[in-house]
Amino acid sequence: MSGRFPRTSPTVRRRRLASELRRLRKEQGKTREEAAKYAGIAPATVTRMEAALHAPKPADVLALCRLYGLDDRRTELLVTFARQSRQRGWWQRYGGAIPDWFAFYVGLEEEAAEIRTYQPELVLGLFQTEAYIRAVMRSGITVPDGDELERKVSVRLKRQERLTEAGPIDVWAVLHESALRTEVGGRAVMREQLHHLVELSWRNNITLQVLPFSAGSHPGNAGAFELFSFAEPADPEVVYVQYRLGCLYLEDSSDINAYSEVFDHLRARALSPDDSRAILDRIAGEMI
Repeated sequence: MSGRFPRTSPTVRRRRLASELRRLRKEQGKTREEAAKYAGIAPATVTRMEAALHAPKPADVLALCRLYGLDDRRTELLVTFARQSRQRGWWQRYGGAIPDWFAFYVGLEEEAAEIRTYQPELVLGLFQTEAYIRAVMRSGITVPDGDELERKVSVRLKRQERLTEAGPIDVWAVLHESALRTEVGGRAVMREQLHHLVELSWRNNITLQVLPFSAGSHPGNAGAFELFSFAEPADPEVVYVQYRLGCLYLEDSSDINAYSEVFDHLRARALSPDDSRAILDRIAGEMI
């Protein structure tokens, strides 16, 4: 694991604050209606705060802390989380280039300590070359126009800085062989992409394994997923699963355990990192 340094993501702060407010209310035996009445807000606002769907006002959090009987130190901590959750992340400067459902993902990625992921169809976004990114974005039913495409490409390239900055994110990726043989953008683009994967695989913060066709049927047949882990114990893990028009963020321990078990099976069946580099080189050599 690589060294860590403090990071602040408004998404993660909002998520931690939501968890704390939800836990405190239940510990005090208060209903959402009682909490809302004391703080002078709507019950729906309390619900949204506790579900991390709303960046609460510091004054509202302060009122709830008083209701729940917190001391000055813990109150200041939660009020600080409220302030931080209302800050703008760098990705928000790109406007419509990121849909709302994916902005939450970028916020998690910004502060995550580790990502474990299985990718059966495409190369992980953090690992994509610029040419591959453009080819993927042009392959959709609706193709972004020139300016929008450039903003989307810029966002993805900006996200990739997490791999190489001081205290980089750790990524353990299992890529199915089909993702490596699908000629996204043509053979020249794929050859460059495969060589890029080999280069990335030598980084200390990256473990890359290939699940070959010869592995047959496997527990990951349901599709791609990502498991986010964080340095702070107060920030629980979360599973990200994407579908056609949006995504799911799974936080229940049963979901985390289920996907962790699937990932363990996949990495056990996949080729070793050295053998994975060998097959990447071999496939790249075929892209002529």
